[in-house]
Amino acid sequence: MERSVPIPFKQAARIGAYVAKQHVMGRKRYPLVLMLEPLFRCNLACAGCGKIDYPDDILNQRLSYDECMQAIDECGAPAVSIAGGEPLLHREMPQIVKGYIARKKFVILCTNALLLAKKIDQYQPHPNFTWSIHLDGDKAMHDKSVCQDGTYEKAVAAIKLAKQKGFRVQINCTLFNDADPERTANFFDNVMAMGVDGITVSPGYAYERAPDQQHFLNRERTRNLFRDILRRGDGGKKWDFTQSDLFLDFLAGNQTYECSPWSMPLRCVFGWQKPCYLLGEGYVKTFKELMEDTDWDKYGVGNYEKCANCMVHCGFEGTAVADSVRHPWKLVGLHRNGVRTDGPMAPDIDLSHQRPAEYVFSRHVEHKLTEIRASKPDTKKAQAAE
Repeated sequence: MERSVPIPFKQAARIGAYVAKQHVMGRKRYPLVLMLEPLFRCNLACAGCGKIDYPDDILNQRLSYDECMQAIDECGAPAVSIAGGEPLLHREMPQIVKGYIARKKFVILCTNALLLAKKIDQYQPHPNFTWSIHLDGDKAMHDKSVCQDGTYEKAVAAIKLAKQKGFRVQINCTLFNDADPERTANFFDNVMAMGVDGITVSPGYAYERAPDQQHFLNRERTRNLFRDILRRGDGGKKWDFTQSDLFLDFLAGNQTYECSPWSMPLRCVFGWQKPCYLLGEGYVKTFKELMEDTDWDKYGVGNYEKCANCMVHCGFEGTAVADSVRHPWKLVGLHRNGVRTDGPMAPDIDLSHQRPAEYVFSRHVEHKLTEIRASKPDTKKAQAAE
């Protein structure tokens, strides 16, 4: 089978030019990808998810088309990744995708694919549009991860259907501490044989509200796991990844990176999430407030306990991309030899001075519920007026 191109040249060139421009202009912090969660409602209840335990009043909230357009206009990122919840439950999602494409943004629509066959004809193939299908391993691995039998077959059928209709399709795969390197490598072989256009892979983040807290990876186990996986794929060259080579090199313990939480900012039904997509420690109304009012030095590995084990792409991909622009020669050996999977690892960040975690989730929820209830019409008064 002819190999696919994980990141189209047009997309890589435009994003590379965007990043280079930020550096020339001396901007230390800038968005790379808008992470959009227009709803939290989902048709699955994955054990590792931190989004499914909100009260119904919050699960029933949606960002409107106009709010979604305003988010990309505010931040100006060249790409947007739409997640949730399950985005295909949003009635305006086809219009939202079209709106972003009309703005010449690269759009990645993440879905568990349970509704894809029903909804797919509402979308049209476009060079700037990619389906990202959630697939956390082979049949047994994935169905266990999402806590529902039969989802793997539906996801695979959706991948084949989308490819038949001419769409770009990638998978997004989250790995936990029970991942087996040999089995994961075989899974990557199988999805490449399906003709997907790329693989997005990341260790799971330990959401404090996730029902299953026993299977998140720490940093040492993450680095060893990815070395063991990539070793079975010729340093990763055997597979097409949607991520930068330096991010994969980081996962394998060969780079010491601090995160760039501002590179993938989150806009959700609460507002702009501080400080990052993974960690909700406060919300503001505008992107400008997020960038200017967040005390960035309080967060990140070595600074904050909740960040201690994070190696997730939405925190570190931006760092890796910036490093590739500053030091392009680092990519030469990776392109030629793949990721190094033996020998000493790069020094890790010292955790001894990190501040303890603060648990503020319930405060955010109560604030949002108060806001929702205040916006609802007073039913008794309305009935009395009639």
